[in-house]
Amino acid sequence: MGTTKDFQQFKDLEEEQLPVAEHKLHDWTHFAGLYAAEHVAATEFVIGATFVALGAKTMDIILGLLIGNILAVLSWRFITSPIAVDTRLSLYTYLNKIAGDSMTQLYNWANVVIFSVISAAMITVSATAVRFAFDIPAQLNWYPTNVWFVLIVLAVGIVVVSIALYGFNAVSEFSGLCAPWLFVMFTSGAMVLLPALSLDILGKTLPVGWSDLLVLGDQSIWTGINSDGAPGIGLVEVIGFGWAANTITHFGLVDMALLRFAKKKNYAYASSTGMMFGHYVAWIAAGIMGAGAAVILGKSIVELDPGDVAYYALGWSGFVIVIVAGWTTAITNLYRAGLAAQAIFYNHSRKKTTIVVGLVTVVIACFPFVFSQILPLLTYAGLLVVPVGAIVFAEHQIFPKIGYTRYWSSYRKLTFSLPAIASWGLGLVFGFGLQALDIISFYYLFIPTWFFTMVVYTLLAARYGAKEKYLKEKKEEQLRDESIKRFQAQQAMEEAENIIDNSLLSKGVRFIAISALIAILFLAGNVLFGSATEADYIENRELFYTYAFVCTLTYFALAYWALVREKSKIATR
Repeated sequence: MGTTKDFQQFKDLEEEQLPVAEHKLHDWTHFAGLYAAEHVAATEFVIGATFVALGAKTMDIILGLLIGNILAVLSWRFITSPIAVDTRLSLYTYLNKIAGDSMTQLYNWANVVIFSVISAAMITVSATAVRFAFDIPAQLNWYPTNVWFVLIVLAVGIVVVSIALYGFNAVSEFSGLCAPWLFVMFTSGAMVLLPALSLDILGKTLPVGWSDLLVLGDQSIWTGINSDGAPGIGLVEVIGFGWAANTITHFGLVDMALLRFAKKKNYAYASSTGMMFGHYVAWIAAGIMGAGAAVILGKSIVELDPGDVAYYALGWSGFVIVIVAGWTTAITNLYRAGLAAQAIFYNHSRKKTTIVVGLVTVVIACFPFVFSQILPLLTYAGLLVVPVGAIVFAEHQIFPKIGYTRYWSSYRKLTFSLPAIASWGLGLVFGFGLQALDIISFYYLFIPTWFFTMVVYTLLAARYGAKEKYLKEKKEEQLRDESIKRFQAQQAMEEAENIIDNSLLSKGVRFIAISALIAILFLAGNVLFGSATEADYIENRELFYTYAFVCTLTYFALAYWALVREKSKIATR
């Protein structure tokens, strides 16, 4: 057994710089909640309108998004999860081992910027809902024009930073709390506004059968004609959109930071809650809600902001969904930005770096242009980091199979890895070069870029030392890993056991909270199926607006109470 003196080197390191300890791993339910909440976000309102503006057809949306999101789930399972579970390291820590300080610094800075801006955009989205509720003018310039809007952004941002400060568990708990409600509300919103569309196109409140739904979609939502009046995107592009939307986290391996906590590699399939229920259902629901709100307001769907759409779909609950959906995505991305910043400023704790990054993020969020440019940012960010994911994939998965040495750069104590930096640079030139030449659809550029970078890195690494065996260094690495496991085993003995609160009161509280969600679905179903006339529809819609908001407050109050009871029971164990 190791002594306290032996373990001092590990105590001096931040927890994020070590592999995740065995006793801190989570089961699949944590990841189901995390992915569900992150990927049912305020951006879904924007993306729902984007498919309309791009001129997709109804069947292309239904089939293409299904295929694209399945491919995304498989990418998390077979590309990200194996490396994350094998190493228990975040991408930032792993990259430092194989590429040296120079590239790691560059990459981490890129991630700080990318995730801070994404987080800022989500904070801005949340603020637009509050802005709408208090009748603050819409912010249409790239800079803020109203002091109250700035104050709202600051207030929303403080919540985001506060939750992100407490690390993975806090992010997971908050996401798990919000995810079931987000699912229910997106589904309910589509049910509430579908009759408005049906009245406008079909002259009746309820579409009958699949053919009516297709007519409704083709004529009022996904018409096949883009915003310029030309034929829009097809099935192949929709599949690519669904797959490429999260390349930054699966092919780019950024979600190693989350999946390193998974007990098993198969827990990456939990990402399907975000992709199938989140992106698939939410993107389709958002399109329906946007088109329905546009009919009510007499505007084009592309002219509406998330606050408009959410309010006419869900009433006061719509303000809550925009705020909460913005928070869940902002918090997760700020957590990632804090990890990247901590990897740069490794002498400071993750909490300190998250505070600094969070303050900068909140300032950025005050400028509305960030949100309006979020889709181009996500697309380019994915292409920017995919080459780095390819380098890590080659090192971890390909090198052992062809007789090369994994971690060869760290064994040589290199602070500057020319193969890694050159491969990243050449990968960017290749990817953006393909875009400039317009050889393939932009949504698929990540695939040839990923393979190209892997080949280049493997060839360059072979010339600079990856073929050597490093037997002594590998033995030292093994001994260090064993010492870390003993250190973490000692920590586990000193920490409280994680237990589940199954008391009768807690079960009752959770039951009532879930019942509140079921009641919301029942109210939405009453709007869709219980409105024989337009007058009935308006009456049922108003009833939904009122009582769905009451049920929303009930759910969050009771779900949070149940969570507090469970945490207090663990704390007093």
